Amino acid sequence: MTQPTQTNLADLLSETASSRPDDIAFLDASHGFETTWAALESSVDALAAGLLRQGLVAGDRVALLLGNRIEFVVSYFAILRAAMVAVPINTAFTTAEVTDLLARSGARLVVAEEATELVALEATRATPAELVLVGSTSFEALIRAGQRADAPHLATGSQAFDPESLAVLLFTSGTSGLSRGAMLTHRALLANIAQLRAIDPEPMLGDDVVLVVLPLFHIYALNAVLGLAVATGARSVLLARFSPETALEVIVTHGITHVPVAPPVLVAWARIPDLGRRLAGVRTVISGAAPLTRALFDTFTAHAGHPVWEGYGLTEAAPVVSSTMVYRRPKPGCVGSALPGVQVRLVEDSGVPGLRDLENSGGWDAPGDVEDGDPGEIWVRGPNLFSGYWPDGSDGPGPDGWYATGDIAYADDDGDLHLVDRRRDLVIVSGFNVYPFEIETVIASSPDVAEVAVIGIPHATTGETVKALVVALPGHTLTGAQVSALCESRLARFKCPTVVEIVESLPHSSTGKIARVRLRQDSL
Repeated sequence: MTQPTQTNLADLLSETASSRPDDIAFLDASHGFETTWAALESSVDALAAGLLRQGLVAGDRVALLLGNRIEFVVSYFAILRAAMVAVPINTAFTTAEVTDLLARSGARLVVAEEATELVALEATRATPAELVLVGSTSFEALIRAGQRADAPHLATGSQAFDPESLAVLLFTSGTSGLSRGAMLTHRALLANIAQLRAIDPEPMLGDDVVLVVLPLFHIYALNAVLGLAVATGARSVLLARFSPETALEVIVTHGITHVPVAPPVLVAWARIPDLGRRLAGVRTVISGAAPLTRALFDTFTAHAGHPVWEGYGLTEAAPVVSSTMVYRRPKPGCVGSALPGVQVRLVEDSGVPGLRDLENSGGWDAPGDVEDGDPGEIWVRGPNLFSGYWPDGSDGPGPDGWYATGDIAYADDDGDLHLVDRRRDLVIVSGFNVYPFEIETVIASSPDVAEVAVIGIPHATTGETVKALVVALPGHTLTGAQVSALCESRLARFKCPTVVEIVESLPHSSTGKIARVRLRQDSL
């Protein structure tokens, strides 16, 4: 695999602006703006110089409290070009949550918009951070300051820039617990983009038109969508929020060819009868955040005429680790094989490498001591890994470069990975470990199920017991008794849910992950 020649992620923008200056780079479907690569490069240069003129210096943290809009892109690359650190923040966070992240990150500046202004204003009053508002004189003033003749000079290319410099401080979503700030360097971000581009054929090409509806404050949209689009020169169409009809209208109107989404999007689209016509021009549909049920995979594929490519990743890996696109083997619930340049190892609970080591080199490169198909914890090694958690780099990769993810998976006969669970999501019933994913897989095998979540709830006798929350496919009927009967026919008694709820929907994070903490809290 070819190693990145760039040292600063913003160099990718300079290269693309040089090679295709007059092409449309970004189209903001929600706000009605568009920009060329040359104009974007000019705006990024000006804002970067404006930030330096404001008194900020290399290494300072700048928070982004913005939705999917062109100003997010400009701000993000300007921060990186000025050798500062971007801190993307979930726009749904409350004042208390934003205040906490500003305080913990030590952010000196917050870039916000009208929709997040009140939260940002209250948060900056409680911290030393200053507020800059997109669409106001403060944001425009920064750009104008950077356009002055005496504006600070910005180095570009590889001029004395250390790729190990911190680029992004991204606080994990916290759907299963307290968020932590993952420290992502320019090296890590550039490496994952290069790893994605090393897939043959490449998942995104320069003539693609990309739907950017996943939130840019999340690492997947930030690097595997935005970063990859800038690297390839693909045109991006930004959508501030998702609604099934609006997104499909944007796909048709703007000739979208590349559609990265999360499972809730596919659930919503599965209800639309003429989906195939709407997606006729699409070449690639990618889903992440959680494995798809077989029923949803099959239903979407049948209606849309497209296979859904799935993958696995995490913030700490910048983010993509594996994909079914690597060997072009779409399978429901499968997250594929390791990307080129990424090593994956499945490790026994004892902490001793057990199952097998997987690297993208045509298959498994070492036999293991454990029978094929047994689950193990996913360990990852590669240049795309983070440098530990803020502020001191704790709990990062070990001395040998391996990072234990806490995710459990097994490998099938093709060497493709299938996620089992997070260790922390285990349910312990009378001392027995119960993997929620095992039960979810059984329930999801029903042709009537769109989505399912299994959690543990307190039980006076067994300590914990299993609860299943199930969403039926549109137009299908499902009862708790049917779910219970299915589980009892295929699972040991202690694994079977003692509580089954048929619900209209499951709560998700803004990135599409099932919010298990909320489910557990609501079940107490």
